[in-house]
Amino acid sequence: MSTPRALLFAGFRRAVVLSFVSGLGFMASAPVALAGDYSAALDVPYVPTPQSVVDRMLETAQVGPEDFVIDLGSGDGRIAISAVKDFGAKGAMGVDLNPKRIEEANENAKAAGVTDKVEFRNQNLFETDFSHATVLTMYLLPDVNLSLRPKILQLKPGTRVVSHAFDMEEWESDVYERVDNRSVYLWIVPAQVEGRWKIEGPGGALEFDLTQRFQHVRGTAHDAEGRTQPVTGTLRGENIELVVGEGDAAKRYAGSVHGSIMQASAVGAAVKGTSDAAAPAVEGWKGARL
Repeated sequence: MSTPRALLFAGFRRAVVLSFVSGLGFMASAPVALAGDYSAALDVPYVPTPQSVVDRMLETAQVGPEDFVIDLGSGDGRIAISAVKDFGAKGAMGVDLNPKRIEEANENAKAAGVTDKVEFRNQNLFETDFSHATVLTMYLLPDVNLSLRPKILQLKPGTRVVSHAFDMEEWESDVYERVDNRSVYLWIVPAQVEGRWKIEGPGGALEFDLTQRFQHVRGTAHDAEGRTQPVTGTLRGENIELVVGEGDAAKRYAGSVHGSIMQASAVGAAVKGTSDAAAPAVEGWKGARL
């Protein structure tokens, strides 16, 4: 990325300084701070995210009354505060290394009347348990996004992750938007389906050998006679769509994944991004991991 912000960040990395860029501002600390040393200077200028971008991040994630929002690098707290005050989230938490930002966020939460629903923690985001988030928001450096990516992928399928400005490299976003000349990315944490499955339906049983790369699935399907067909597929949280075969003979398995069980959805609706959503849907199928 060749924007002035990106060039500035590149200069920070060359100086061997790791910056945390929150949805509300910048905080810098030496790399040792990631290991728990909080004594590093936090002297990078604070630059708040425009409220229009904050609002669109929360709108894109479809934040509502059933959601608990966690903001990594929470700055003055406006994302967490907006989540509960303006979008009705049942609760929110912000995490920031800078104690001054935490103090400011708590003051802002008090002024907004949401202290009963919002918490701010002065701690290292790499040491933070955010597994209970239904929505995770962040405005962090690309390298930090990638360092967090394995942990994010272990979140409950369907968790929405929104990033301001920076992507997750080869994990392509499910939604990308430009808001006031700024980038907003949304990912839906996919279920884990790699491995062998047996799926039974009206046409008999098939064994699937699946590989997975983020929300994209590929593999082969084998029938009782040993015939093999290619499989392509897409995941969006727990929703899955697999297309078996090619051309006019292709069939579509649309459903949901719950741990070691996979089953047809009621209407066989297509998952956005599947390569052949026009293939006829197989109804009443059910599968289990072998």
